[in-house]
Amino acid sequence: MTSKTANKPYGPIYRAVWRWHFYAGLVTAPFLLILAITGAIYLFDDEINDLTYPHLRFVEATGQPMPLSHMMAAAEAHLPGAVTTRVDTPGDANRSVQFFLSLPDGSSRRVFIDPYRATVLGDLDYRRTLVGFADQMHGTLLMGDAGDMLVELMACWGAVLTVTGLYLWWPSGPLRLRGFLWPRLASGGRALLRDLHGVVGFWTGLLILFLILTGLPWATFWGSLLVGAMDVAGIGYPASHRGYNAPTSTLTAKQVVGEVPWTLEPSLMPVSTPAPSAPSGGGGHAHHHGGAVPTGPVEGAIGIDRAAAIFAEQGLEWPYRLSTPRGETGVYLAFTYPGQPQGQRSLYLDQYTGAVLRDTRFADYGWGAQAVELGVQLHLGRYFGLANQLLMLLPCIGIVLLCITGPWMWWKRRPKGKLGVPAVPSPAKLRNLAMITIGLSALFPLAGASLLAVLIGDRLTASLMHRKAG
Repeated sequence: MTSKTANKPYGPIYRAVWRWHFYAGLVTAPFLLILAITGAIYLFDDEINDLTYPHLRFVEATGQPMPLSHMMAAAEAHLPGAVTTRVDTPGDANRSVQFFLSLPDGSSRRVFIDPYRATVLGDLDYRRTLVGFADQMHGTLLMGDAGDMLVELMACWGAVLTVTGLYLWWPSGPLRLRGFLWPRLASGGRALLRDLHGVVGFWTGLLILFLILTGLPWATFWGSLLVGAMDVAGIGYPASHRGYNAPTSTLTAKQVVGEVPWTLEPSLMPVSTPAPSAPSGGGGHAHHHGGAVPTGPVEGAIGIDRAAAIFAEQGLEWPYRLSTPRGETGVYLAFTYPGQPQGQRSLYLDQYTGAVLRDTRFADYGWGAQAVELGVQLHLGRYFGLANQLLMLLPCIGIVLLCITGPWMWWKRRPKGKLGVPAVPSPAKLRNLAMITIGLSALFPLAGASLLAVLIGDRLTASLMHRKAG
């Protein structure tokens, strides 16, 4: 077959791409639909929570806030046996303070405190809220690590679907506006569905790709590879990043052996050991502070009020997220997480001496990590306010429409009683698909591996059918 024939719009390459676009679309459409809907919900998380729980999130501002220790005591008394793991301080005077509490049974709850009166406004289980449910579904499909990998796989295939869809839709001849830039509404039937599917994909395709690529750093497999590659290239995150690979507090000799320091030989004095490194990725949108399970206040620790005062002395003002020490070598960590990542800062304090152990800012990130953080904030719709949210809502709507019109178009087109699958590519074209598989594996390893498995299975099935026919 000549190259001219092969490059015709309905030549072998076109049919091969169409076949895999078809298969991938049918398999991934339900998952992409879930990701689009839950992502759209999370785009407006603050707005939804404000409307749903105004009695928990808003207060009347009067005077100066009470010490954090008073608020923490009220929060922990509200749920006996609970231990504070994190405190989210508000950015507005009329907002409550959120205390993240770990309960003895291993569950967690959020308690909302009026900062001016140190009184409890109420509590909730984040997982049982609309935003919390959407967050978990978006990150793991409520299936834990297996769900996280499945979400990553579907997202990677979503990128492949977008690129192949643009290829299939692009006209081979002169550009025609009707049916390409806008649908031919008067055509009706399958032609209208095809136009709607193609036009929506054309206008939202680049935004869909942006959403997928900026969301993949959260994925366990792809995110770990990205972080590792950035570290090797020297363009990644600093040693500590929002609680990951945090420095440790140093126990005093008395706390170790119950004796005063001067009775010990110098060789017996305790030394600080580095904390194990934790991955930077993870499912969902929450950021966690790694380390041991919280055990409550440790004897000799400076306490949360002194920690807050030191943060203020270091120029770190509300709002910030404050993680309490976890275990005897844990640290106080406060980090800012504004919509514009250039304002990010993480400050680590020794829980016994109050010494600043590490102070990292956005400028300390490599350019790769800076690009990831910028992409994340744009992905979340937080970089430039409401306009950013509405812009990111467009690809979510586009994905929903594509996931509806694609299967609907196939259902109307398929022959009665048959699946209506595009023809199997010729053996010669399998070489082209092999090259595509290699390239895909380099960019998206999970998608590449799954495509290889499908290609082998499809080929074996075709051979078996050919033998039966013979």
